Amino acid sequence: MSTPDTASALEVEDLVFAYPSAAPVLRGLTLSIDRGERVAVLGPNGSGKTTFVLHLNGLLEPTAGRVRVSGLEVVPANHREIRRRVGMVFQDPDDQLFMQTVHDDVAFGPANLGVRGEELETATTNALTSVGAAHLAARTSHHLSGGEKRRAALATVLSMRPELLVLDEPTGGLDPVGRRELSELLGTLDQTLLVVTHDLPFALATCARSVVISDGRVVADGATAELLSDAATLGQYQLELPFGFDPRPR
Repeated sequence: MSTPDTASALEVEDLVFAYPSAAPVLRGLTLSIDRGERVAVLGPNGSGKTTFVLHLNGLLEPTAGRVRVSGLEVVPANHREIRRRVGMVFQDPDDQLFMQTVHDDVAFGPANLGVRGEELETATTNALTSVGAAHLAARTSHHLSGGEKRRAALATVLSMRPELLVLDEPTGGLDPVGRRELSELLGTLDQTLLVVTHDLPFALATCARSVVISDGRVVADGATAELLSDAATLGQYQLELPFGFDPRPR
């Protein structure tokens, strides 16, 4: 299924969502991301960030509003294609690593789409190589470090050759070296990137643009360095830089 090359990578229009018997979590969220952009999603706990990204591949269905990925609307009839286009890397990599070996984990997605034989092996090998994890192929995920699990989980998504890559709190549990290596790795990828994170220095290192979500809406949108230099905005939305960290370009 093809869509026009002129379509934005992501279009979200007036997205509203409420869990059963609860007040709305998303209250008219609107956002547009161009192809190739790298955007961080920031905001306090409970602001709706994770609920928002779960709409991008149909894991949640909106109460109102619409979501399009490369021009294709996220509705049940399109879920198979949407889930190929949107690669979701969850906060806990163990949610994506469940097979006997890392190789089998990475092969699972394309195999589920009917890829077989040499084509499947090529997709698996290329994904592992792209994240520097080819040496992990024969290992089981239970014996990997936190950084290795992040790389393996990312490879499980990249093997599907997604157009939009979504990462939910990707630096959780990583030490400073792991955070730096992940930032450098993401810089080598050519997918459109959406990163949900509380790690403001990581957002600055990874994404040129950031949006702030609060009370289910986008309340700030701009260059990451400018947003993180705005003390009033950070304070208003309970965002805090590490002590002594200066986000201004040097």
